[in-house]
Amino acid sequence: MSSRHQEKERRRREREAQEAKAAAAAGRTRRLQLVGGVVVVVAVVVVAVVLLTSGGGGDGGPSTAPQTAAVTLPPREIENLEEAAEAAGCTISSPEVEGATHTEEAVEYGTNPPTSGDHNPVPAQDGVYEHDATPAKEHLVHSLEHGRIHFQYRPDAPPETIATLEAIFNEEVNGTPGYHALVYQNTTNMEPAVVATAWGQMITCEELGPEAIDALRAFRERYTDKGPEFVP
Repeated sequence: MSSRHQEKERRRREREAQEAKAAAAAGRTRRLQLVGGVVVVVAVVVVAVVLLTSGGGGDGGPSTAPQTAAVTLPPREIENLEEAAEAAGCTISSPEVEGATHTEEAVEYGTNPPTSGDHNPVPAQDGVYEHDATPAKEHLVHSLEHGRIHFQYRPDAPPETIATLEAIFNEEVNGTPGYHALVYQNTTNMEPAVVATAWGQMITCEELGPEAIDALRAFRERYTDKGPEFVP
């Protein structure tokens, strides 16, 4: 009986170890933050493993990470998108829609970053992505078609910029933190420091002061779920 019990325990430990390993791998691929509040702590640790990616972002990234940064968003002062953008020096544009056909091929887009066009049949999922796990642009464009809002930062962005975008992401929309939005590192060599995109819409900002934060909030409110396809 003792031998049977020991074998059962051994198998249980092996199963738990396998499950923990699979969960850790999934967590490295994409860090979804669906928690409330506007205080976000960006904590990154040194890793010595090969990171899994979801399709086209990077090469695993550096082995060391920036210091932990915490951001508390300022109270909202400007509700109107155009007024907030003007006060912040941000630029709003509505690029021409380039198409919406499904393809598994690489696509060259007319805007940088893309705001529409042919795209992969599989959309990128909502959430906050690790810096080296940005989905391929063709998956991201499909997400835009579903009415998602994308907050993007350049690879040289300081930790505070990333934490600010994550804090905006975590504000409630339709009563849900992280509702129908993505945050990720841009991989298309965009020029602005920060960009928010929706299907056929874009706002670019060079700094994330209070007015720019209000502009991004207003952009999100106006264009969330306004893509040609609504997907819950």
